[in-house]
Amino acid sequence: MLLVVVIGGALGGDSSNSGGHKHHGKAAHRTAPKRSKVPATYTVESGDTLISISGEFGVPVARIVELNPEVDPQILIAGEELKLR
Repeated sequence: MLLVVVIGGALGGDSSNSGGHKHHGKAAHRTAPKRSKVPATYTVESGDTLISISGEFGVPVARIVELNPEVDPQILIAGEELKLR
């Protein structure tokens, strides 16, 4: 059995470059998750997961599951409508 543990810069680590952070490409700037207004429903798109939907709208995965007991959380179907509040 092989176990690999990676501890990154979030714990301090090496700060030898100018700000202690390295930025690469377009994903370098961070934006806060959209939390201003949570829509009543969300239509699932291809590639969506409960975690990605949760992160986008700031609704906990457990709450999405609770509001949508008829939905299989392991298999989201594009076009399926989920209640978010």
